[in-house]
Amino acid sequence: MVPKFFRKLSSSPTRPNAAAKAPGFDVGALWQGPLDSNDVAQDLGLDEKLRRAYFWIVNSAILSPHYDIEFNRGPGREFSIGNKRTLSLPTDQSYSSYVLLPLLTFALRRKCLMVGGPGRGKTASAMLMGVLSGMPLKTVKRSMQHGHPQMTVADLLGNPLPADLVGAQSMDDIRIAWRPWLDQPVRIIDEYNRIPTRTQSALLTVLGDNYAEVLGQIRECPEAAWYLTANDDGGGGTYEVIEALRDRVDVVVQALPFHPRFLQDLLLRLEENARPEEFVPPEIVFSGEDIDAMGRQIRELPVPDGIRRRLEHFASQLELLEAAGRQAEHLSKDTALLSGVEWSEIQRADTGRDRLSDLGSQSRNGLSVRVLMTLLAYAKAMAWFRGRTEVDLADLRQILPFVLRDKLKPDLESPFFQAPENLPLRTDRISWLRELFDASCAEYDRLDMDRDDAVGALFAQLRQGLEGLSRSEVRARLDTIVGAVDKIAKAKKLTGPMHDDLLLLKSMHQRYTNYLNWLESQP
Repeated sequence: MVPKFFRKLSSSPTRPNAAAKAPGFDVGALWQGPLDSNDVAQDLGLDEKLRRAYFWIVNSAILSPHYDIEFNRGPGREFSIGNKRTLSLPTDQSYSSYVLLPLLTFALRRKCLMVGGPGRGKTASAMLMGVLSGMPLKTVKRSMQHGHPQMTVADLLGNPLPADLVGAQSMDDIRIAWRPWLDQPVRIIDEYNRIPTRTQSALLTVLGDNYAEVLGQIRECPEAAWYLTANDDGGGGTYEVIEALRDRVDVVVQALPFHPRFLQDLLLRLEENARPEEFVPPEIVFSGEDIDAMGRQIRELPVPDGIRRRLEHFASQLELLEAAGRQAEHLSKDTALLSGVEWSEIQRADTGRDRLSDLGSQSRNGLSVRVLMTLLAYAKAMAWFRGRTEVDLADLRQILPFVLRDKLKPDLESPFFQAPENLPLRTDRISWLRELFDASCAEYDRLDMDRDDAVGALFAQLRQGLEGLSRSEVRARLDTIVGAVDKIAKAKKLTGPMHDDLLLLKSMHQRYTNYLNWLESQP
């Protein structure tokens, strides 16, 4: 029999439509007592179903009062606490990252790394995701891979059949007894930083490319949501996590501390001998078709041009490093990192900018294509989860730190991190990344880039196509591009966005030049 404290499931919309002019949202109104099947609509939207799953987990399973993903409808309230720290009271529905990020990963079929000290509930949270996918709890437990220093590739993926090893005439004749977990919709790797390096490489092919390989035999694996756990996200553990494997992780979420005020709930579970993963309400279990449909709906959600441009501007701040080279295309942090030259030596030569105010000086790297695509995917998922029709700036702002936490490396030797007021940001990566994005958006507004984007206008003109342009029109556009390059080149300081504009103008100049050469070759 299901203990009644696990039977509380929302019977009213978790996020009422604003057009209905419903009274202000009250979390307490969600919990009216035991679930009555007549109260649950049979045709829930998938976003509403996922929100009900969220509220069941956060109030009945994980018990997380940490609402660190904040949204506001109008001004919020802020209070100064302790030594100049801030507590805010958001005015719109807000969320616990420790519950929401794994759920969004579930909806997107992506990869989530859960970090935190032992006993924080990381494994239990991952198991909940498996049960939400319709897997029986016994299957979830048996499918979970536990990292340990002796784990071999065969332990992880499968063994060759002994009879085939004896009688096979070629490698193609050897059949593999593949591990069943490779076919599951949710895959859990517990303590992945205890797996030997060689086995990590085998894991990488499954996690990154959805296939397993043993003795030349290939097993294609279906798309799945991945949950990896570790006691820290610094790459430590029994074995150093290989960089390629860390790079495949989409989002990192910290298991926040248990709040002692909820000890009574733990006592009740102890006395009833009940665990939340054993009593997930069937109304919030998702079929494979549900997960497919969620992914489609999330991908279809539009990102307005203004939001995309702010992300472009943010990414442009991070890559430029003038001291890394001479040719314009090579003035990047990636050039410096690939060179093998000590980072401190390169930084001493980087004297052309104010390293305290330049946002790019706070990081040691820029953003890869994979990271930017992941960021867009999770921003869409956040907006979809909130019941919105498009991504807004708050969605991007709240999700960005969790995607970039393990991807954007802070330069702790930067003068920014030496300032006394910024010392907490050396350890609080989430706050640092959010403040970095806020500073980029403030500069975007100061430059009035929504209205003043001459290079963007030239690029939009090019994207309309070249077919039908006359020679005189192409020459005129080339002259305009040369003038734009000259204007930027005359500036006393080269910023990241300016550098990116110059490279884009050069690319456009090539496109038009090639087209003009073709026109002139025609009879």
